[in-house]
Amino acid sequence: MFNEYEDILTVPEVSELLCVGKNRVYSLLESGQLKGFRIGRIWKIPKKSIELFVRESAGLSVELYD
Repeated sequence: MFNEYEDILTVPEVSELLCVGKNRVYSLLESGQLKGFRIGRIWKIPKKSIELFVRESAGLSVELYD
């Protein structure tokens, strides 16, 4: 699922990947539930952050470096 994406994603890409709206992704970023960083006005989200978010949301083991 994650293999077809680059290591750093944008909000539209994360929105597509998680099947949620862009506003939901912005909300997750601003609340700190999803980790990312901004370059100017553009959010960048590491793929590892998305994997961690999915694992935590599903209640799975949270190992960053499998």
